[in-house]
Amino acid sequence: QVQLVESGGGLVQAGGSLRLSCAASGRTFSTYAMGWFRQAPGKEREFVAGISRSGGSTYYADSVKGRFTISRDNAKNTVFLQMNSLKPEDTAVYYCAADVYPDVRPQEDLYDYWGQGTQVTVSS
Repeated sequence: QVQLVESGGGLVQAGGSLRLSCAASGRTFSTYAMGWFRQAPGKEREFVAGISRSGGSTYYADSVKGRFTISRDNAKNTVFLQMNSLKPEDTAVYYCAADVYPDVRPQEDLYDYWGQGTQVTVSS
């Protein structure tokens, strides 16, 4: 089993940056692909970015491509989401999730473990 804890959310002005972290418990972190999802008020949760268990493959939603970067440090059991050029429409609760499949899959129902989420608010 994996427990995930996100951090790094907050309030930022449009055009600013934030770096989210997701710390995982357990010794098997490197066997999971990891994903970041977000849920804005009144909307369904959506895929943002994912990274394979080796870190060699990444995948992004079109809405964040070129602005967000996902990375991982398997030695520290942590996955990151660097968010630049933030827009008000990026405002949401951001969740990290772990998938036992080695490669990135954007479908949220395929992920096995979820964190509690961290709020990101971008003001205009």
